[in-house]
Amino acid sequence: MKKLMAVAVGLMTLVSSCVTEDEGCGELIESRLVSPRISASLADENSNLSALTGILEIYPCKAGTSIYYGNVINGNVTPFYATYEIVDGQIYDEGYNRELHLPMGTYNLVYWGTPKYEEPIYSTPSIETPGFTVGMDFNEAYFELRQNSDGTYNPVYDLVYAVKSVNVGAEDLKVDLKRAVAGLKVIVKKKNNGLFNSNVTGMTVRVTGIAERLNFYTAQPSGEAKTVKFDLVASADRSEMTNATVMLFPSVEQPKVILDIKLKDGSVHTVEKELTSTFTANTKLTLNIVVGEIYPGGNTGDFTIENWFETSETIEFPVIS
Repeated sequence: MKKLMAVAVGLMTLVSSCVTEDEGCGELIESRLVSPRISASLADENSNLSALTGILEIYPCKAGTSIYYGNVINGNVTPFYATYEIVDGQIYDEGYNRELHLPMGTYNLVYWGTPKYEEPIYSTPSIETPGFTVGMDFNEAYFELRQNSDGTYNPVYDLVYAVKSVNVGAEDLKVDLKRAVAGLKVIVKKKNNGLFNSNVTGMTVRVTGIAERLNFYTAQPSGEAKTVKFDLVASADRSEMTNATVMLFPSVEQPKVILDIKLKDGSVHTVEKELTSTFTANTKLTLNIVVGEIYPGGNTGDFTIENWFETSETIEFPVIS
């Protein structure tokens, strides 16, 4: 059941013992707390608003800083950030939401979210998240790529982000969220619109030059360049090999795409090319790859979010043998 949850500015007095020291509890708060009003929406390319559906997390920092204040639960300042399920623009109150409770005052609120979309996206993203303790500096915390056993890395979640100073108790939470990641869709076709026969058993894409981490407070990419890998899937008529859109951290150097083509005889044929495009936050690249014949035996608050800035690029490879 979907319904509106009126999250009015509520004042309450909470007094209890600390949960445990291991859970990073801070001071006991006996003052009145505020749970701000929250609603959420999306903005299209024409700034028209539509309902947001997804998960929204809120991390309060001390005013004017990146130092994590925490969230008050059972009267204690804890590292347990607020998290909300948003459905059709409103809080869905039948899930497991953990509300934001703060003493009145000014805070820097760090927002991270993962929208849900009608368009299919990569189904098994992963990411390494920082541990949270009261008083930590978010400028020294990062999301990081998760590594595979072969040394490559996985695509990440669709992450939206914002930081905004808010006077809790005097205003509702209203902020524009922006994507902190880039999107990539790859479409591989045969020249002259031919079909991929049963000799081609699979294709894998590797993308180089991707930042290994994303700063938790600024959403800026940093670290060494890494290679992200994902598989392509054949269409029902085998006219193309493609993927649901994958999400990547922005690139820290000129990226290169590497296409590994697997054949029935067990051989793998590799072609690669440097892209003219780079991956920047809030951009989506559709990469069209055209290959020739493939022969065995060779070697090669009102929360708004900005829409993608979409581009496309075409790569053509000759006969692969």
